[in-house]
Amino acid sequence: MTIKLLFNSVLVAAISLSLSSAGFAGEERYKTPEALGEALFNDASLSKNGTEACATCHMPGMGFRDGRDSTVGLAVALGDDGKSLGDRNVPSAAYAHLSPPFHKDAEGKYVGGQFWDGRASTLEDQAGGPPLNPIEMGMPDKAAVAKRIEENPDYVASFKGVFGKDIFTQPDETYAAMTKAIAAYERTEEFSPFDSKYDRYLRGEVKFTDQEELGRVLFFSHQFTNCNQCHEVQGPSGFEHALFTNHKYFNIGVPENTSVRMVNGTAKGTIDTGLAQNPMVDDPAAERGKFKVPSLRNVAVTGPYMHNGVFKDLRTVVKFYNKYNSKAPSAQINPETGKPWGPPEVAENIATKELTAGSALNDKRIDAIVAFLKTLTDKRYEPLLDK
Repeated sequence: MTIKLLFNSVLVAAISLSLSSAGFAGEERYKTPEALGEALFNDASLSKNGTEACATCHMPGMGFRDGRDSTVGLAVALGDDGKSLGDRNVPSAAYAHLSPPFHKDAEGKYVGGQFWDGRASTLEDQAGGPPLNPIEMGMPDKAAVAKRIEENPDYVASFKGVFGKDIFTQPDETYAAMTKAIAAYERTEEFSPFDSKYDRYLRGEVKFTDQEELGRVLFFSHQFTNCNQCHEVQGPSGFEHALFTNHKYFNIGVPENTSVRMVNGTAKGTIDTGLAQNPMVDDPAAERGKFKVPSLRNVAVTGPYMHNGVFKDLRTVVKFYNKYNSKAPSAQINPETGKPWGPPEVAENIATKELTAGSALNDKRIDAIVAFLKTLTDKRYEPLLDK
């Protein structure tokens, strides 16, 4: 009897060891918030149908933007249900953690936050949005997400190790812990390496070509361009670690993306009022049509562009800005359509002062600015510039 019990004990121990090594016993596999956040960021099981993770729309190998073609190019993302399409372009998650929380500055202007309209004040708030969005990851509520997390033994052990043994007592607390972990991962150097050619140029490691140098001079000029009106050099050390955004909100007269509206179920002519939809805004009428100024880090490899993905090419974007300063008939034509630029989706509140602060640019100078913008590409994404 004693021998039989001993044999059974050894057998149970062996089975437990086997299950543990196979990942079924629930070991504390992710010992830091960053490591846990990386796993969650890449986990499609946290979506309703198990097909979409954060990394699906923010691909690490594609500048943390959506690289899938969803019938309208890359303009908007396809949801977990395989058919839903959004109405806004997916912003890159790179460098997003450096945006300040949503607030009003000393001049009473809205600054910071996440998403195109700043409706998520912090990175944690942003991480909590897509899982519950019906046209994104599609989960019904926080409790459903918490249940999916609890179905993974490694997550259970890791969540308890990182956030405490009672973290699964309340689904809301579990969900909040998930957003904290994802945000911790997004604050790692993987998302903001500051190793572009521009950064290497500042450190004296490389030289710009003549075209790139002309573009740099034009970009930072207060006489020839209006780039610096919104894409200011802001960073912990000025030019070094610059983010190329003031994190503010402007209406620059972007036209409607009618191609997206034809297929995503949003009626043509629907007005996206941008910042005015943010529930934290106290005067929506004054903020109609304004969208957040994005960072220009990796801009050359994270198209299409504008809040609705209406422009495919970076050169088109520069020409769009140039139309405000040039009276040449050719400057009033969208090179992607061969037709005049479409009317602004929201005609009021256009930032005329900022948009007309520069001078008309010829093709040589437009190409130079594009060349400079390409130097803002992180080193790991430089191969994408040739595609």
